Amino acid sequence: MKTPKTPDARQEASGKPASGIDWAAELAKHDRWLRTIVAARLGEPQAIDEVMQEVALAAVEQKAPIEDPKKVAPWLYRLAVTQSLLYRRKMGRKRKLTGRYAERFQPTEADPRQDDPLGWLLAKERRGQIRKAMDQLPKRDAEILLLKYTQDWSYKDLAEHLDISESAVEARLHRARKRLREQLAARNVIEVS
Repeated sequence: MKTPKTPDARQEASGKPASGIDWAAELAKHDRWLRTIVAARLGEPQAIDEVMQEVALAAVEQKAPIEDPKKVAPWLYRLAVTQSLLYRRKMGRKRKLTGRYAERFQPTEADPRQDDPLGWLLAKERRGQIRKAMDQLPKRDAEILLLKYTQDWSYKDLAEHLDISESAVEARLHRARKRLREQLAARNVIEVS
């Protein structure tokens, strides 16, 4: 004779918390743009998976369940930012501890074997200057630019996911673009008109 399942047993079997939000589905739905947020915050492509695992774990183990499904995206945004900051702190400590003993080794870059080595070199230099310019921007500016132009999001999408108004999105994008143009002009990547 089978014993009836308790609510906790049903919850474990279905993977859904008592709040009714399916976190596996929500994390899968928001994965791409959250990865962009983490990449903008860290600047280390290899760290994205590790931080996203921490985001997923924190979402599933949350202490105060979210009742309103409309609040999931802004909550996940704040969670991704927090986990990115925790990762940076952890890696800073690790670098500080191992920095004294690490060998100073710079691997040589492989020859791309392209037909136009000068074009390749100029393109590489330009990408490097753009990365440096993006690194000089405040993290919030880098985030919103990357979300807008790598994810091709509308102002409405940005407002919903970042939990701000569309006019705030417009203002932040305007300031971020202006700061990026200033950084690129200072590096002679673009001409000031």
